[in-house]
Amino acid sequence: MSIIYHLTTKKEWQASQAAGQYVTSSLKEEGYIHCCEENQIGNVLKRYFAGKTNLVKLVIDTEKITSPLIYDWSPSIEETFPHIYGPINVSAVKEVIPITE
Repeated sequence: MSIIYHLTTKKEWQASQAAGQYVTSSLKEEGYIHCCEENQIGNVLKRYFAGKTNLVKLVIDTEKITSPLIYDWSPSIEETFPHIYGPINVSAVKEVIPITE
């Protein structure tokens, strides 16, 4: 089992549970949902979530994702990131961890 992570607000995650799938504005705007690997979480938090509260980390089992998962190169950061090209089915999320940093 391989694990990836998605960072979001508690409110956005709770709204997705009723729908059975999680979507973000990036899915509509860019065609995918941004995810990261464990060693990338700290930098993602600094770049995109500085000063934000009520955040959670979705722990995603890649074997249970029903949308395509592709690892894409980010030239601006010079790293490869996992992207999910479709909604994240709630059943693929094995744990939701509050971020207290």
